[in-house]
Amino acid sequence: MSPAHNKSESVGAALDALDSGAEPERSVLRDAVRALLAELARTAPGRSVEVRIPPFGAIQCVAGPRHTRGTPPNVVETDPMTWLLVATGRLTWSDAVASGRVRASGIRTDLTPYLPVHRS
Repeated sequence: MSPAHNKSESVGAALDALDSGAEPERSVLRDAVRALLAELARTAPGRSVEVRIPPFGAIQCVAGPRHTRGTPPNVVETDPMTWLLVATGRLTWSDAVASGRVRASGIRTDLTPYLPVHRS
């Protein structure tokens, strides 16, 4: 991911769009995803889990063994809209995983203790 984004206003704008029945503009959703990823990296520092939200960003977080080469053993991946909902507490981690909206592989990928990273 590019340098940390401090664009938390984009999170509010994205949620406002959802609340009005619209889909957030791509640039707003992108900035919201990046802001929420940056907040997760700040609140769950480490390098044992890779969180991927294509096409907007990826971070490493959660304390534990550091991964340096190849495919990480602990990977979380989802789409931008699902990440927005999970990271703001509008969709629970367990519901997102159970429905297949979040793919999580590895023993350290339960992000429940770190979510939501932003309260709406």
